[in-house]
Amino acid sequence: MRAVYYDSFLREPTVEEVPDPVPTPDGAVIAVEATGLCRSDIHAWEGHDDGVSLPHVPGHEFVGRIVSVGSAVSRFRPGQRVTVPFVCACGTCAECRAGHAQVCRNQTQPGFTHWGSYAERVAITSADVNLIEVPESLDVGAAAILGCRFATSYRALATQAAVREGEWVIVVGCGGVGLSAVMIGAALGARVVAVDISGAALDVAEAAGAEHTVNSTALSDTEVIERVKELTGDGAQVSLEAIGREHTTGIAIRSLARRGRHVQVGLFAQPPRIPMADVIAGELTVMGSHGMSAAEYPGMLELVASGRLRPQDLVTRTIGLDEVPAAMLAMSQGQSPAGVTIIRPDAR
Repeated sequence: MRAVYYDSFLREPTVEEVPDPVPTPDGAVIAVEATGLCRSDIHAWEGHDDGVSLPHVPGHEFVGRIVSVGSAVSRFRPGQRVTVPFVCACGTCAECRAGHAQVCRNQTQPGFTHWGSYAERVAITSADVNLIEVPESLDVGAAAILGCRFATSYRALATQAAVREGEWVIVVGCGGVGLSAVMIGAALGARVVAVDISGAALDVAEAAGAEHTVNSTALSDTEVIERVKELTGDGAQVSLEAIGREHTTGIAIRSLARRGRHVQVGLFAQPPRIPMADVIAGELTVMGSHGMSAAEYPGMLELVASGRLRPQDLVTRTIGLDEVPAAMLAMSQGQSPAGVTIIRPDAR
């Protein structure tokens, strides 16, 4: 099969012919219909993820059709259209048994612990636990980004922060995850303020449901916070940071009202400092959010089926495998276009 491949961190990937994957006894192989270009894959290529072994094929959020299953798989069969959470759980550890498969201690992650979906085919483990059937009617772009950025943002806001209708939510960083959070926050009935340095990204955020946008290009961190508090009255009840930078996380936390809740979704290259004095004085809650288990997908899929969530509206570009290396370099350099890019392995 053809796949995007690299054997050294930070060296431009290439597209190579590599062996087809085979399923483990409890696993499945999926022919990739589409996969999302995500910043997490760039972090791995830059060498920031200790779990990545070289050589490697990136990619972790995808939709496709089952090609083959292992002998122990009972719930799924070849031909079904499926996706998976980016955290594939074991189904048997203490966390899985408690309903927290997204933090499974034995988790595998396509594109991180093993070869991923920037390829014509991808293998996953524990298929009966992790596969999620996707309706034939669901747009390919929408389906491709449900496994990571949409699931991550949905759980971060709906479950972790428990966003309530009418609350103010500030989203800092309007890449794929941030734009998903904007759309989900609006679908949950929240009033969303989006913050970014890109006017184009903020235009997409506004179309996705942001009530206000703040372009922070020419503003100091303090000025951004003051602007958010002016817009929201006294600060947001919920903040979400989707970039993984120390100063933007500080903006998100310091933009909260007293007793506010901050959810950290963006991944950091280095451990950050956070404004603990503000956390203590305001009795703020700071929590992480790490994807979403397969068992939690029905609630999000219901919102998609209802039309209140339209992930496909965030897809602004579709590319083939041959265009991925350049797109990865551009994303690493902060030069990606606004919105979400999906990859179609069958595109030439």
